[in-house]
Amino acid sequence: MSRLVALLPMKGHSERVPRKNFRAIAGKPLFRWMLDALLAVPRIDEVVINTDARDELEAAGLTSGGRVRIRDRAPELCGDLVSMNLVLADDVAAVDADLYLMTHTTNPLITRATVEAALDAFEASDADSLFSVTRVQTRFYRADGSAVNHDPNELVRTQDLEPWFEENSCLYLFTRESFARTQARIGASPMMFETPRLESVDIDEPDDWALAEALLTLRA
Repeated sequence: MSRLVALLPMKGHSERVPRKNFRAIAGKPLFRWMLDALLAVPRIDEVVINTDARDELEAAGLTSGGRVRIRDRAPELCGDLVSMNLVLADDVAAVDADLYLMTHTTNPLITRATVEAALDAFEASDADSLFSVTRVQTRFYRADGSAVNHDPNELVRTQDLEPWFEENSCLYLFTRESFARTQARIGASPMMFETPRLESVDIDEPDDWALAEALLTLRA
């Protein structure tokens, strides 16, 4: 049977929303929402948290044990400008698995059902990796006001425009072999997976936090 490991990287510092990973949102620390969704998926063998903030996790009641493994982030991988692919490479080298699922604490609305659906879609495909997207059908413009994907003189309905797909950073799946080839979470022959719009909030700014909190509270 293949081994599936979820990677949930987590740093202590955050520029735009201070200490966001450990702040309470809708009744529990932000990191717990994604962690709990992953632990609710039976086929995930282990959740690995690569972090520079073990003390913060322990203060919030989380230690290594059971299906959770906390890994201390190497000093050379700490900082806001380090590529996430380097952090993932460190985890892949240290934690054996056939398939890795990578996600973020900043996507607290992603549900167990969506994780399961992504796994099912990937397993039914010939892709070497999967990344989640949000479908966008709207009129885009460049900074100089010129149209990107439409003719302003022809008011085509937005639902009739060619759909574009935004990488939303909610979910990634990749095999050990795929990562070895590309050293990246998106492989050479990936598939896109649409996540529900109301689950796809990514907390980068204070406004994102307010939106996520409102949606989590409504869902509760």
